[in-house]
Amino acid sequence: MLSEKSRPIIEATLPLVGSRIGDITADFYKRLFAAHPELLDGLFSRSNQRSGDQQQALAGSIAAFATHVVNNPGTLPEKVLARIAHKHASLGIAEEQYGVVYEHLFAAIAADLSDVITPEIAEAWTEVYWLMADALIKLEKDLYASQSNNKMWMPWRVVSKVPAGKDAMTFTLEPADDTPVTPALPGQYVSVKVVLPDGLRQVRQYSLSGDAGTSRTFTTKLNDGGEVSTALHTAVEPNDVLEISNPSGEITLNDGEGPVVLASAGIGCTPTASILRSLAEAGTDRQVLVLHAERSMDSWALSGQMTADAASIDAELQLWLESPQPGNERHRVNAGFMSLREIDMPADASLYLCGPLPFMKKIRDEAIEAGIPATSIHYEVFGPDVWLAN
Repeated sequence: MLSEKSRPIIEATLPLVGSRIGDITADFYKRLFAAHPELLDGLFSRSNQRSGDQQQALAGSIAAFATHVVNNPGTLPEKVLARIAHKHASLGIAEEQYGVVYEHLFAAIAADLSDVITPEIAEAWTEVYWLMADALIKLEKDLYASQSNNKMWMPWRVVSKVPAGKDAMTFTLEPADDTPVTPALPGQYVSVKVVLPDGLRQVRQYSLSGDAGTSRTFTTKLNDGGEVSTALHTAVEPNDVLEISNPSGEITLNDGEGPVVLASAGIGCTPTASILRSLAEAGTDRQVLVLHAERSMDSWALSGQMTADAASIDAELQLWLESPQPGNERHRVNAGFMSLREIDMPADASLYLCGPLPFMKKIRDEAIEAGIPATSIHYEVFGPDVWLAN
């Protein structure tokens, strides 16, 4: 809970800090890596640093947290914190690293706001930081304790590498040692660590798209600027051993009897495919509506898996293609971009979303317009999510 002493100070300075937080976080990362260059080896993403995504993610989370504790005294933004905690757990963030972040973040704040910062302002924002950090530390400790082992990285052997649509590849891995396997829930992801040609280790999260037993299956899209995906596509072959994390992710299928709507775009189909697979394996009698958007039919990475699973439980499947092609009679195909406005959405449905941020924001807004409560809309975000503060 933010103290009554700090609350008016944060409320008064939030517009200024919010307007400067992008520059502050960029300076923070420069300071952090200058002091700790080892953090770029196997923890922070070099690609995200180059693109600015990491800076946006940190800035967005700080702004969202500060806004929430000012506007909602006595509560914490649980969804934002849970999402961050799962990401941190998938990377092995340790409690002591929060002190390192504090040191360099507040050096950047002091430098950027040197003309206005006072001891009182610094004290108030220090309180905000540690309120957020302490909440994350607690959540992350609970996540680590729930795992079936006490390891961060485990060796897994690639048993298959299979093309999956245009520019996508599906990898299936099995344990390469006797470390106990933490069960994965439908919709969760793992971090995958690879060694790049220059010797630097880099990490990226991938949603598990297949069975959640003792194997791990994930599908990657080859994309410009993504060093890990490029390495997986071009340098990793069957029998190679990769380091992967325990599964993480709070967006998993809720128990219940109500309708389920799975809406995805592009490679965002991987977590929804995992949820659909679990429903198919359970032989669910819940109403299931599967909605997917792609550029073209041959770009749909998991078309075979999702089509078969949807058919097995008589789920309705609709596609939206930017470039429709003939011969798609198995599915209802819509031209253009996905919209819920012409869909008969069950009012008591649970909606699961994954895809690019503009897509998820649009579909979430349309779902709320259709009468689905925000609490019944679940989405996985891989990247900065500043709009969650709204």
